[in-house]
Amino acid sequence: MLFIASQLLGQWSIAALHATVMWPANAVLLAAVLQLRRDKALGVMVGCVLINLASNIIRGDILLFAVTNVALNLLQLGIAALLARRLCGAALDMRRPLRLFRFAVGAAVPAVAVTTLLAGLIAVIAGRPPLESLGFRMRHLFDMELLAMMIVTPTLLLVARNHRFRKDALASRSEFVILMSLVAVAALWAFGQNQAPILFIIFPPLILLAFRLSPPWTAGAVILVSVIGAGATVTGHGPVILTRLAFDPALEGVPAVMRQMNVLHLFLLTVVITALPITALSTERRRLVARLNVRTEAALAALKRAERADAAKSRFLAMMSHEMRTPLTGITGYADLLSRHPELDAEGRRQVEAVHQCGEAMLRLIEDLLEVSNGCSALDLKPEDLSTLIDEAVGPAREWAAVRGLNFAVGFAPGTEGLVLTDGRRLRQILHHLGSNAVKFTGKGGVRIGVERVGDRLRFAINDTGCGMTEEVLAGIFSLFEQADATTSRAHEGAGVGLALAKNHIDRLGGTVTVESTPHRGTTFTVEIPAKAVAAAAAPAVETPPLEARRMRVLVVDDHPANRDLLRIMLQAVDCETAEACDGREAVEAVRTGDFDLVLMDIRMPVMDGVAATRAIRALEGPAAGTAILAVTAEAMPEDVARCLSAGMDAHVAKPVTQARLYAAMDQAMDAAEHRIDDVRAA
Repeated sequence: MLFIASQLLGQWSIAALHATVMWPANAVLLAAVLQLRRDKALGVMVGCVLINLASNIIRGDILLFAVTNVALNLLQLGIAALLARRLCGAALDMRRPLRLFRFAVGAAVPAVAVTTLLAGLIAVIAGRPPLESLGFRMRHLFDMELLAMMIVTPTLLLVARNHRFRKDALASRSEFVILMSLVAVAALWAFGQNQAPILFIIFPPLILLAFRLSPPWTAGAVILVSVIGAGATVTGHGPVILTRLAFDPALEGVPAVMRQMNVLHLFLLTVVITALPITALSTERRRLVARLNVRTEAALAALKRAERADAAKSRFLAMMSHEMRTPLTGITGYADLLSRHPELDAEGRRQVEAVHQCGEAMLRLIEDLLEVSNGCSALDLKPEDLSTLIDEAVGPAREWAAVRGLNFAVGFAPGTEGLVLTDGRRLRQILHHLGSNAVKFTGKGGVRIGVERVGDRLRFAINDTGCGMTEEVLAGIFSLFEQADATTSRAHEGAGVGLALAKNHIDRLGGTVTVESTPHRGTTFTVEIPAKAVAAAAAPAVETPPLEARRMRVLVVDDHPANRDLLRIMLQAVDCETAEACDGREAVEAVRTGDFDLVLMDIRMPVMDGVAATRAIRALEGPAAGTAILAVTAEAMPEDVARCLSAGMDAHVAKPVTQARLYAAMDQAMDAAEHRIDDVRAA
């Protein structure tokens, strides 16, 4: 129907007004061919060809020229359709500015140019029209057919895909009516008078409409402006009529309005290349913003899921740490007590020591796995006594080496002993894992750890006479869960986390590690970390009697009877008077009514937990509020330690505990409580 209407409009324009602004028939047919399937497009083409041929004959063209005209129209259609498919893709999505540009420059211009040149060549051969006016007529033909293809084809394609733009427009229905009315009023005002060239007043409402409406409606507004402008111009109205024409004898037979039509063509082309790209760009921007919002919402949702998963992982780690440490407290604690029993014979002592070592090995494995899962915590740099730190770190490896009949030695170069500024926990784990790894893979000979200072750095050389490693094994020794022998028949135990943790700690401390190894001849790990020497502060001359010489009243707070019994036995060994509480509420009442020097406080308990109980004790009136509190708990994560100290506890020791660790932690808690009380009095 659109094609028939286009043919009738063209015929009427030529017959009645002797002028044609544009020829939309080819543009309508091109839109149909691009939009329809191949079989339907072929049927539409055949029907339109017959209509075009009949129209030409009715107009009075001889048969040869009628057929030639139809052939040129088909050629233009074929070239434009082929180029549009190649350059704009199968979707022909004209809402994208680049595809709109490709269609205009790559398809419409070449197709119209080819057929215009052929039409001119045929006219020259036929001798009509006169050669003097041929150039003008070819330019007019090119302008009106290109203008139609630039306006009509993209508009019809956009309208055919109108469902894709339902969410693209920003304007409401009332705003849509206002904007379209403004464009129509501006066009009627500009083309309804012949006094001034005020075509520019059309652009402000048109550009505003292009920003606020979707591409199909903008294309409709362009067609509205084109219809108003073309109708006014061919009927002798509007500013285009004001165009002054130079005298040209060759164009005396051409109506004046036809010569002035070039100005209208240029104006309408300017309207097209202004409005359609703007609406395409603004629509694409809105679509990208909407897509960005969707992806942002998805990313935020994923972040919340990750945060919930991380919180769940942290809760799981805290729970597993607590639940695994609790039974190990009984195993290693009672094994430590039994190993000190005077009536135990050599064989019994060996068996108890084996139990103790297995419990310690299990504890170290748990701590390693928790450390891997917990990730990287912040550095805690403070002065550490290097000799003491190394003895504590390599103690288990030294004991294991003694059991296996290996030599184990630590050598200090001159100037290395004393206080150093470092993260003691990380350095202990580095030396512990490297020392234990050296003992594990050494069958005979021994292990030696050399310590020397290089400027503000410490260098540790861990040398063993073990089995050594090949280049393939060396390439993956610092990978998590990597094993030199991962088969079920391997000779060495381990989960493959020790060296990975050591490397992670070395990196966090800003250090380096190198490995030299020869198969069957041993391995040397060389570690360098920043660790400035620190001068020892002069200690105040205060005589404090040793813990073993004081008769202390200690309250043991724990919901597990076995743990209370174990701590009671350890305390009685140093002549402490003990009392027990099963939960935090009982602990608060006991501290309120009793005179205790120290409270050993568990954290995870029914009725009232240890943190709440500590806060309640600190809120008591009188001396009871200053009672020293030591957290003895299976909650051993770094955040757990910080939570205990912030609640008012004086020190923290993680389960399982040995007598030596418990006594050292008690001394630390008593000293911290004394300093706390002194600070309160001074304030």
